[in-house]
Amino acid sequence: MPMSYRLRYALAACVAALCAIATAAFAQDDGARTVPEIALDGSVGPATAAFVIDEIETANKRNTPFVILRIDTPGGLVSSMREIVQSILASSVPVIGYVAPEGARAASAGTYILLATHVAAMAPATTLGAATPINIGGARAEPADDRHEAPGKARNDNKAASPASGLDLGNARTKRRKQVNDAVAYIRALAERRGRNADWAASAVRSAATLGAEQARDDNVVEIVAASQRELLAALDGRTVATSEGDVTLATTDISVRPVTPDWRTRVLSVVTDPTVAYLLFMIGLVGLAAEALNPGTAIPGVIGGISLITALYAFNMMPVDLTGAALIALGVLLVMAEAFVPSFGALGLGGIVALLFGSLMLTDTPGYDVSLTVIITIALAAAIILATIVWQFRRARHTRVATGHEGLVGRHCTARHDFDHQGRVWLHGESWRAETDTPVIENQSLVVVRVSGLTVHVRALDTSETSR
Repeated sequence: MPMSYRLRYALAACVAALCAIATAAFAQDDGARTVPEIALDGSVGPATAAFVIDEIETANKRNTPFVILRIDTPGGLVSSMREIVQSILASSVPVIGYVAPEGARAASAGTYILLATHVAAMAPATTLGAATPINIGGARAEPADDRHEAPGKARNDNKAASPASGLDLGNARTKRRKQVNDAVAYIRALAERRGRNADWAASAVRSAATLGAEQARDDNVVEIVAASQRELLAALDGRTVATSEGDVTLATTDISVRPVTPDWRTRVLSVVTDPTVAYLLFMIGLVGLAAEALNPGTAIPGVIGGISLITALYAFNMMPVDLTGAALIALGVLLVMAEAFVPSFGALGLGGIVALLFGSLMLTDTPGYDVSLTVIITIALAAAIILATIVWQFRRARHTRVATGHEGLVGRHCTARHDFDHQGRVWLHGESWRAETDTPVIENQSLVVVRVSGLTVHVRALDTSETSR
């Protein structure tokens, strides 16, 4: 190879190396000056938790100065909330909890997450609290017991219960107290870990207490009230926080904030696990499979129903679902479909609509995971319309003339094949039948069947006022 070409390749390699070094240095410098703002919007669920945890882990790998977790949530699943809290507590990068924008809230599960962050901040006109756990699965929700009992003094849960129901009532109350006490201990530990008001945190669980931004700062529940991102960064500058790897002093000078939005997978899972969407998929699945069972070989209803039902079951597995509500919905759909084949004159269908309505209302009652009441009422009205249509069809069928068998031949028109006085043959439905008559008929005369005896039809002459049939 000529020397000139070697020199050119060497220069090109050097330029490429310098560009790579400059790009890496710029990226490292940009990472040092930019912090992510992770949006925790909507209900706290598995998809949301995976998104937040992945972003916190990415920030730890990149050694980001800190992370802003912007919170606006009505609550969600305890399991997902605990996963997010554990990720925050294990983070070596400070996580700044910020309830924003104005009008946002960190309710229920959001309160635990905010108290777990290294610095808690709120925008004006925002709230937090109402962190009492909600029972799922149809269990009776006893009131939280916020009385402090004396050590060694046992409470008689079965005091007013009958012998038959006392054990169940006592177990329900004991289970409820265990849930509340566990939540109180957990939220107190989070508040004490960050040096915040643990007594108020306990009241947020026991009595569903809530606070506004300014009151929360005055009661040492949060540290900062900031109306904007710029105010937040100014208040954070120079603050020292304790992380899993020691104390970190925040320096927010020349820091830029980069909003982080969920990827397409998280958005799709969020849509699928939306309670209203999951409910509609469940209904489509049941109706589709029922239609396929009633009309085997149609294929399309079965395929759509199967895909919808599997997707709905996946969504329900990621949601707090009352199995009693789901069973009532399935029973309601089957009863409405059964009305089309069992002539109960609306009894089965009416029971199905009632089961469908109550099952829909019972399906889930966790904050942020409730099904739209408008959708429930719409589905119930649609089922009522289907039921009315079925009953109307039954009523119409009872008054419809029989069109098959010997009864179906009575009143039908026919034509004489030849002249005859008492017996002969006629054309009826394209077939030659033996006929009897009381009056003579002529060839091609129009006749009408008055009765049928075996394979013989009794006919009479067709009146001029009667139309051909």
